[in-house]
Amino acid sequence: MASFQDQRSITELVTGLLADLSGLFRNELNLAKAEASDKVSHALAGAGTIAAGLVLAVGALGVLLAALVKAVTAFLMARGMSEPNADVLSSVIVGVIVGIIAWAVIARGRAALREESLRLDHTAASLRRDAQIIKEKT
Repeated sequence: MASFQDQRSITELVTGLLADLSGLFRNELNLAKAEASDKVSHALAGAGTIAAGLVLAVGALGVLLAALVKAVTAFLMARGMSEPNADVLSSVIVGVIVGIIAWAVIARGRAALREESLRLDHTAASLRRDAQIIKEKT
């Protein structure tokens, strides 16, 4: 069985170690940049799709809400309320209900943006592995 004996000096070994560490951290930084870029691109694509859907939804919702206001107005007028009063009350009723729904949807969207979707999991795991390897080698 042959044994391997490194004939390099301490200075050469330390210089090599520093070069390896420097390269390792450069690679980790490049990984973090690539992962962050991927996450941002993914988030922007999702935001663009949401924006397109919102434009269409606003138009459709406007038409449906106008029809709902007219339906509530007709219901209130059938119960004996005057047209101006029924029109105002139906607009307030529909506006408050839609406002509450909008608030709930926005709150849910904000919560989704705060979640783990923007964390750099791969980079963090790689850094932990590298730190463990460095501890083992020193």
